[in-house]
Amino acid sequence: MKKLLITLLVLLPCVVIAQTRKVSGTFTYYANPSMSVKQAMAAAIENAKIQALAKEFGTSLQQNTISQIGKTGSRENESFSQLSFEEVKGEWIEDTKEPETKITATMNDGTLIIEAKVWGKARAVTNKAAEFEVMTLRNGTDKSFASQEFVEGNMLYTYFIAPADGYVCIYLLDESNTAYCLLPYGGDADGQQPVKHGQEYIFFSRKFPYDVAPAVVDEYPLTCGDEFVEHNQLYVIYSPNPFTKAVDRQAGKKVNVNDKELAVPRQLSFDDFQKWLSRLSARDKEVGKKIIRISIKKQ
Repeated sequence: MKKLLITLLVLLPCVVIAQTRKVSGTFTYYANPSMSVKQAMAAAIENAKIQALAKEFGTSLQQNTISQIGKTGSRENESFSQLSFEEVKGEWIEDTKEPETKITATMNDGTLIIEAKVWGKARAVTNKAAEFEVMTLRNGTDKSFASQEFVEGNMLYTYFIAPADGYVCIYLLDESNTAYCLLPYGGDADGQQPVKHGQEYIFFSRKFPYDVAPAVVDEYPLTCGDEFVEHNQLYVIYSPNPFTKAVDRQAGKKVNVNDKELAVPRQLSFDDFQKWLSRLSARDKEVGKKIIRISIKKQ
């Protein structure tokens, strides 16, 4: 027995070390002219980390096919569209060297071309992550409105269904490297959004409050910056185990959308969001994460 215990103690560190790999990556980032240099540098670094993870561990492309039936005159037509989102099969643990960035060129419209290099430790995402179905909806609350392309002023809704009782949160990451907490809603004091297995949810619609008062539900007409098109990412995180959203702060800002003044959702930096997500993934191997890339065009 003593010999067996000693052998296990000797082997265990080797197993832990094998789970962590050294990774590095380089990324050329084209920054939106509306971004500050600091924001652009941070975005370039995060993209370099994602590329390093993808190079080492690979990615998986998830797709949902949506069928839509409509009529043209007396004829009935059926069309199909696909929604896709990409998952990196690894997660960043820590930097082993300070990231490097440099501006390599400036285009005529003010776009900065930034090269970023990163070095760090990472590990593969386990295959224990819980599966779930999610898609973004534009201006409607059933699956026939599924889309990843929006125009400024369009309403964003999200369809979600899970295989087991659990918890979900949704963050929107914009081009300024800011993470906005869309779910749980701002009026939810416990910072958790429970879901039941097999139930179809439509989030961000006051027609479907799901055990909260309709007034608590935050609805989201989308905005676009000064540029013609804005590219954002929706992070959807689900686990059958309880977890609480990241620590964030109310921005205190308001935006005008469709002649209505709306409060900006709670927010935190992308760096703090990534740290929270890494800690959550380390504690709970069943956490599932999906990233949906959406575009928002000017009217």
